[in-house]
Amino acid sequence: MRDVIVIGAGPAGLAGAIVCAKYGLSITILDEFIKPGGRLLGQLHQEPSGEWWNGIKESERLLKEAKNLGVDIRCGVSVYNLEKEDGQWNVYTNSGTLSAAFVLVATGAAEYPIPVPGWTLPGVISIGAAQVMTNVHRVQVGKKGIIIGANILAFAILNELQLAGINVDRIVLPEKNPISQKSGEPEEVLKTLLHAAHLAPSPLLRFGSRFMKHEWMRKIGINFYPKSGVKVNGTPLQLRCAALEIIGKDQVEGVRVADTDSNGNIIPGTESVYEVDFVCIAGGLYPLAELAAVAGCPFQYVPELGGHVPHHSETMETPLDGLFVAGNITGIESGKIAIAQGTTAGISIAKHAGKGTAIIDEELQQAVLNVRTVREQASIQFNPEINYGRSKMKQLWEDHYAKNNNERSQKKIG
Repeated sequence: MRDVIVIGAGPAGLAGAIVCAKYGLSITILDEFIKPGGRLLGQLHQEPSGEWWNGIKESERLLKEAKNLGVDIRCGVSVYNLEKEDGQWNVYTNSGTLSAAFVLVATGAAEYPIPVPGWTLPGVISIGAAQVMTNVHRVQVGKKGIIIGANILAFAILNELQLAGINVDRIVLPEKNPISQKSGEPEEVLKTLLHAAHLAPSPLLRFGSRFMKHEWMRKIGINFYPKSGVKVNGTPLQLRCAALEIIGKDQVEGVRVADTDSNGNIIPGTESVYEVDFVCIAGGLYPLAELAAVAGCPFQYVPELGGHVPHHSETMETPLDGLFVAGNITGIESGKIAIAQGTTAGISIAKHAGKGTAIIDEELQQAVLNVRTVREQASIQFNPEINYGRSKMKQLWEDHYAKNNNERSQKKIG
């Protein structure tokens, strides 16, 4: 019988398992992919300090430490249900049912799809798939392509594709409609990108961002935004250009686009076709939280965290006894923050298991503070209002805790 089951062998899951093992708990990690590492496996970028963040090396470091501590890691295993019975969590998988007193759900994030006519053609992939094919499988996704969707994720992976020698011809927006929502509105996209302008290879973007913190300045900026776009590492970012259709007979042959006004509305008579052999669709990320929902964990809709997230505390607890969460399931952030959250979850689980010394509370609070520190130092924020989202969740948890204490007090009086 194991003490803890960790679902997800990404940065949060591996970090959480390592800490639990250090406290003497027996751990099994489950992951549906063929090898551990999660999103780390595709990450490769240069920090503002000049240092390189190599996700593969980071995952190898975590994996080595976990194995040295005797962590049982099982890949190629899919989890489809979580259920608590007689004080134990039953984890149902495609290879049988496992049980443990504690479960850490660290399932990460998934990509938002943005449907574009023609997106079922061979050669159309998500931007995350392009990252995995390039950095993990070392497969060239094409010779010349277009990214549809301008967001932080697209910028980061654009650089990785360029490092692999892949020609990304340009970045355009999806057509404005009820499905694409804000990702098809030039001013909203610009507002998001300004939070990462300090990383932009374009001097114009870095310099201009200082003057566009106010809405009226952004409107001016969009109205006078160059039709040909502003180059990011040599690739034009065209905020006033929308993809109408991906064209091709048996595979991608091009993208039909049109110019837009400052609000994202198509300007009639401006259509043209860019010839390419692959298309990456970048819709952004959302927390992959279905398993927590299946387990019965209550949820909160917090847009600043990326959507619906499990109700949780800063120590990574959920309202369900023995169920913990960490990483992008709690809100979309970087791999470094996922590692810090996983560490926090590991200490929290050890505390609930009665492990550790008299200073475990102090260690847990230090871990919580470290998550905040790593967040403050993060070079990229996928959601600009992440701090507001985190404070909102913290308040919701405190309200939940106060309500439960009040109910217990009333029962005692009754």
